[in-house]
Amino acid sequence: MYDELTEVDLRKMQEEIDYRVRELRPKLIEEVQTARAFGDLSENYEYKCAKQAKNRNDSRIRYLERMIRTAKVISTQSQEDTVGLFDRVTVYHEKMNKEMVLCIVTTLRQDVLKGRISKESPVGKALLGHKVGDRVEVAVSPEMHYGLVIRSIEKGQDDDTMEISSY
Repeated sequence: MYDELTEVDLRKMQEEIDYRVRELRPKLIEEVQTARAFGDLSENYEYKCAKQAKNRNDSRIRYLERMIRTAKVISTQSQEDTVGLFDRVTVYHEKMNKEMVLCIVTTLRQDVLKGRISKESPVGKALLGHKVGDRVEVAVSPEMHYGLVIRSIEKGQDDDTMEISSY
């Protein structure tokens, strides 16, 4: 299995790995050594916390390295009049009787609270490739579905302003 990511996603992950390996890891190792010097490890809360922080950092590095290793690089190009990756799409939600503005992004940059939805999500899959005026059916489950009408598309581009998500 692989994740579909862009060149910018891969670069941002590599930058995070470099930071974690070169800057954060030495600090965390020093904290572990300092806490270890406090004495009895069975009752040393500082040591336990320092080890957990170091292990979380190492785990994040392994996760990012695996993501880079297994990633499939995709293009962000789409036709001018259709919904594509990084486009801001204004949609009308028929059941809620309300307009929403969504940005279609890769799974690594999704943040629903900021209106950024993954291209892998039911809404993202339904919108990609459609045009202004199209009505798309979003199937959440076999029993649950709803309609969205595309009101406008503002073409976007892949840039460094969107951070990659943590775990």
